[in-house]
Amino acid sequence: MQRSRLGAIALGTSALLGAALASPALAATDSEIPTFTEFHASTYKDADNQYIVNGDEPISNAGDLKSYYDRMVGGSERAIENGLVVNTVGGADDKWSTSQVGNLTYCVSNKFGTRKADIVNAMNGGAALWEAASSRINFVYVPSQDASCTVRNNNVLFSVEPVQTSQYIARAFFPSSPKRSRNVLVDDSIWTSGSWTPSNILGHELGHTLGFRHEHTRPEAGTCFEDNNWRPLTPYDSSSIMHYPQCNGTSSNLSMTSTDRQGAVALYGA
Repeated sequence: MQRSRLGAIALGTSALLGAALASPALAATDSEIPTFTEFHASTYKDADNQYIVNGDEPISNAGDLKSYYDRMVGGSERAIENGLVVNTVGGADDKWSTSQVGNLTYCVSNKFGTRKADIVNAMNGGAALWEAASSRINFVYVPSQDASCTVRNNNVLFSVEPVQTSQYIARAFFPSSPKRSRNVLVDDSIWTSGSWTPSNILGHELGHTLGFRHEHTRPEAGTCFEDNNWRPLTPYDSSSIMHYPQCNGTSSNLSMTSTDRQGAVALYGA
């Protein structure tokens, strides 16, 4: 798959593992499922030394990667349910508290150089998509923290930083991610992604920061299965901003849909 599609290459091994385990009818033989050693060796690590699975989702260490692998190998059956999907951890929704979701502070690194203003504008545009869906969601840009905009900055919830990689356009994190993983990394290819506008790409990534999973992990997509750790919020939406077009998605520009907005309201309120 082409690099000009949000983490299509990084989808790689985890997508193949997921496809092998997608349903009993398609169950892989033991010889077709990679060992954890093989899976570990082939999983991409980014500039923050984190493993990337499902295209743009970070896993911070080898222990957590092993847990992810074990869930994939052990979770071969997917529930056929209606229902934008939220990530779950230990069976509970992976979401921000009511007070925190209204104050999602972030900085934008000065290391973006001449492109910094463009990133600021794209972040504003991506954030506005979710803020318009639920008035309880509020991303707060704190420019005073831009000079020290890294995951080590405790004056903001997360950082937005540049990265140079051939593996994805951008990647983010989930609410349950530890502070050392709470950054949105953006590659220069965001400016050459055709019909995918920078605001929509970052809107997709900010969807992850709110707890939303890739829509194509659901059985209706028929491909790109990731795992079963999610709960349905809305009917399946092949045009969702959280659905990769290359995974049988029907949107050409990653725009937000009315179903996406319904999902945001379902999780965080109107």
